[in-house]
Amino acid sequence: MRMRVLGAALLIGLGVGAAIAQAPAQNQPQPMPMGDMDMGKGKTMDMGGMAMGKPALPAGPLKITFGDKSAEWTTAALAALPHKTVTVIDAHSKANQSYSGVPLMELLTQLGVSDKPHGKFLRFYLVVEGSDGYKTVYSLAEVNPNAHEGTVIVADALDGKPLQAAGPLELIATADKVGSRWVRNLVAVRVLAVE
Repeated sequence: MRMRVLGAALLIGLGVGAAIAQAPAQNQPQPMPMGDMDMGKGKTMDMGGMAMGKPALPAGPLKITFGDKSAEWTTAALAALPHKTVTVIDAHSKANQSYSGVPLMELLTQLGVSDKPHGKFLRFYLVVEGSDGYKTVYSLAEVNPNAHEGTVIVADALDGKPLQAAGPLELIATADKVGSRWVRNLVAVRVLAVE
């Protein structure tokens, strides 16, 4: 109770007393519908690591790092690699969409990440980032087709056309029921280990 009084006094002192008067009577936090969030279009909300007011930056090449090794992938370099096409349902339009791209695991193995899901490699995880600062996390097993049923690709085409609104590259994960971990304007993937 004392903390509420102190908090209210602080808000009033900052000139936002009207915010208290408009708060719901039960003083419970109001949930935000996650399915309606569009993180790739410059939203400025912070949900544990997402961009907070960062301006969107132009998407550059995709940089993947694993330990002291790194590689950069341009759209032209990715276009030359074998592609896989996946069909997913767009959460907003409820329509099927076909993305084409390179399986992320193919790029990771070129840096020495093992595609055998056992032992020490099960402690690795990926931090995936877009040019706007949006970040999300995958376990290494989630992107490995030998360990997980879903497919994770670095997409460069949607319905047979190059990506535009979502930037030149987008990370797509077919096992996710909603696209909140898909990363538009994909610029970085870091492979890290749980200590």
